[in-house]
Amino acid sequence: MHAKVLPDFRNRRIMVLGDIMLDRYLMGEVNRISPEAPVPVLRVKERFEMPGGAGNVCNNLVSLGCSTVLIGVVGEDSEGERLAELCARKGIEGQLVKDRLRPTITKTRIIAMHQQLLRLDEEESRILLDSTRTELLTKFAECLSSCQAVILSDYGKGILQTPDLCQTLISMANEKGVPVLVDPKGKQWERYRRATCITPNAAELEATAESTIASELQLSNEAGRIRKLHETEWLLVTRGSMGMCLFGPQDEHHCIPTVARQVYDVSGAGDTVIATLTACVASGIAFLEAARMANTAAGIVIGKLGTQPVTAAELETALILEASGNGSVHDGKFRSADAAQIQVLAWRSNGEKIIFTNGCFDLLHPGHIHLLHQARSLGDRLVIGLNSDSSVRRLKGPGRPILPESDRAILLGALSCVDMVVSFDEDTPLALIESLKPDVIVKGSDYTIDQVVGREKVEGYGGRVELISVLAGHSTTNISKTIQRNAIITQEEETAGIEGLRD
Repeated sequence: MHAKVLPDFRNRRIMVLGDIMLDRYLMGEVNRISPEAPVPVLRVKERFEMPGGAGNVCNNLVSLGCSTVLIGVVGEDSEGERLAELCARKGIEGQLVKDRLRPTITKTRIIAMHQQLLRLDEEESRILLDSTRTELLTKFAECLSSCQAVILSDYGKGILQTPDLCQTLISMANEKGVPVLVDPKGKQWERYRRATCITPNAAELEATAESTIASELQLSNEAGRIRKLHETEWLLVTRGSMGMCLFGPQDEHHCIPTVARQVYDVSGAGDTVIATLTACVASGIAFLEAARMANTAAGIVIGKLGTQPVTAAELETALILEASGNGSVHDGKFRSADAAQIQVLAWRSNGEKIIFTNGCFDLLHPGHIHLLHQARSLGDRLVIGLNSDSSVRRLKGPGRPILPESDRAILLGALSCVDMVVSFDEDTPLALIESLKPDVIVKGSDYTIDQVVGREKVEGYGGRVELISVLAGHSTTNISKTIQRNAIITQEEETAGIEGLRD
């Protein structure tokens, strides 16, 4: 058992204002070159959409559990309507302003075999109409009093470049005592003056400093100068494989090494950093500790495909492993259901066979290990559906689980045969199976084929169910009963010993 290392973000409300985009993904396989031109032909297998830009910052906040309001500008077009629909579906309060002169920014990424082949950008950056600016400020003022923090997400698409808009927003927040954190863009940072924190990457810091930063001393000098010049309390510089550096009041300077173990896709890592940092600061966590947590979140997200957010459960599990000195055993295997779906699509586009099994896995024992190793031998990737704590309590009773979800995920993630662990809150994994569409579902031979949840679904698209022989004499229930029985015997013996002393 362990102490909870993350606050409960569910009672935190954070406002994000900035450049919102529609991210589209086309995923498939390439088997030939076009006869029309020397270019690959993508056979599209899957497609999906999600809010991008400032919308992806909101994705990260919602994934952590925060209540989130998004203020941004869209066009009078179908893409803008689609963005509003996606925000509502994800639980983001979308306060979107329509501008007749600006199309909704749309980015389409084409991916095959884990590789991004091409990106198509549909956008037109321009300064906002006066009426649009006024409507943005009105929405900001209406939402500000109910928020514990504000993020200005600047992608350089014209919204936060509108003259004096940033300074007006920051002044309004400062008057209310609400911290403002900025993800900057471009060289001109005067517009971010008096923000609580600015979070540039190394290249963005060099751009505004107008110099190449070649040493740690130069980094410290330039970051300190920029922080003081723009009267910002904190400056957090993200440095890729070199981690982060935090600069603060009284010339504070802290370097935080990276915790990433595999780099799969750096898309959206900056959004994850500022979302996690802000959620922590809004919860009363000191800036240095918040930056460390944001660094851990970044290490998780770059091990994922595309702009997939980090969940509170993933972050807490990683923080526990870091604290224990065993971070490498997890290696980014614990995923949310949405992130798992995207990862499985990537594996499948590479021709890999997906195996699925599920359970509570409370008190991991040899029977579990046997089943998991046998399951992994049936394909290329083994995905485990893990009952959440609330799900286990409903199924097993108030005394269970013995180990919390994060601990159970850590133990499963430490097994080399396991490729991914996904928790689910329902009583059965049916919804997860429908989402992931595994090739094979595996259960122990103590089940019959007809008892296996998802059998009809998987057989309906050509998959199958496999039953694996179980090791006799191994079950969590029996282990739990033995522990309880031994505890009672020990207590009785101790009581008898005390009574004997009294005699």
